[in-house]
Order: sequence, then C-alpha cells, then structure tokens
Amino acid sequence: MGMCEHLQVAGDPKPTSPQGCEECLREGTRWVHLRKCLDCGHIGCCDSSPRRHATAHYKNSDHPVMQSFEPGEAWKWCFIDNVMG
Repeated sequence: MGMCEHLQVAGDPKPTSPQGCEECLREGTRWVHLRKCLDCGHIGCCDSSPRRHATAHYKNSDHPVMQSFEPGEAWKWCFIDNVMG
C-alpha cells in the first residue's frame, strides 16, 4: 500500500451523523457500510450501498480522504491518489 500526502495530513473530525449515513437517513433508504470524511466529519454510505453518498460527498466537496466508520476498522482511502492507508 502506498501513502500519499492527503492520508498523512487527514484530520479526525467529530462525525456529523454518528447514527448513520446523513442522506440515507433523510431519504429513508438503507446503506451497507459507512464512511467518515476526514475533512468535515460527514458520514456517508459506501460504494456497495445503492446511493454511494460517501463518493458523492467527495465529488461535491473535494474532501479527498474517507475513513471506514465501521466498528473495528480504521483504514483510510484517498480518492485523489486511489490509495489505502
């Protein structure tokens, strides 16, 4: 696994919606796994979920690093460099 500058400087903001994907909760839809934006704390659903809100958040915000928001997982993903850390 490679490292990138984005993963090295990613923060750890407070999750904005610790109960689940913000958009799915508003829409009344379900998700598979959750991701947290390490720029602003936005909680979105993964690409295995029907709506892919974590990726949509990146595309709308240019916040490049997400971290798994699943219990027991701490991996991070950089959308710009397509690397996991």
